[in-house]
Amino acid sequence: MVESRANGDLGVLRSKRNATRYQILVEIAERQPAVSQQEIADEIGVTAQAVSDYLGDLVEEGHARKHGRGRYEVTKEGVDWLISQTDDLRTFVEYVSESVLEEVDVDTAVADADIDDGERVSLSMHDGVMHATPGANGSATAVAVTGAAAGQDVGTAEFDGMLDYEPGEVTVLSTPVVQDGGSGALPDDAVTARLAAHDIVAAAGVEALVAVRDAGSEPDIRFGTASAVPAAASRGLSVLLVVTADRLSEHTDPLRERNLGYEVVGPGLD
Repeated sequence: MVESRANGDLGVLRSKRNATRYQILVEIAERQPAVSQQEIADEIGVTAQAVSDYLGDLVEEGHARKHGRGRYEVTKEGVDWLISQTDDLRTFVEYVSESVLEEVDVDTAVADADIDDGERVSLSMHDGVMHATPGANGSATAVAVTGAAAGQDVGTAEFDGMLDYEPGEVTVLSTPVVQDGGSGALPDDAVTARLAAHDIVAAAGVEALVAVRDAGSEPDIRFGTASAVPAAASRGLSVLLVVTADRLSEHTDPLRERNLGYEVVGPGLD
């Protein structure tokens, strides 16, 4: 799924007030100099009193000029503001059309059974991967755009509903840096006791890698952990992240930003 968008502050989309100001200025530009507040209200779906209040603000801000009762025009400052907001909207629309819609048009799943092209399927999430099952009985459904044998990849589109699964929890095990004792400063069972409770293990830093290997395991993720761990958790996988103390915030900040649950443990933190 897409998780970022093109640049542009999209001020007109950030608040209802800005969106309404934008619409009213456009209506004034179209109708000036004779402007009916009721016609604008009917056109954009607000009250005439709200239009009157917004017009007062626009005049005060220098985006519109009043020439008498019911006569307004958009000022040069107002035109400049409209152009800047329209440019941002155009950038956003291009991004949605070229990146978002193209990316979500067809998504790939693993076929749980033989699926025919054009068949309606139910979607579910297992082991961090979307699966498709013949039939429209699930909370999320789609249409297969390719045929596939069981266990093979199948293209899906025309999505309906929402995948029913919970994001995974992340246990963040903080490991001292080597100057502070490194992996050897961890309790003997710090990693071992937590392995079974998690789907995958990630190690960020040499000390963390050694700690995982000392527990008789090998990390599933060693590189790009700051982005890979949130991606795994958002797909329903529980993650044990062993990370050196100096890189802790680098990994917890993305988890917090994406509202993913996590717990930090380690020497002095349990």
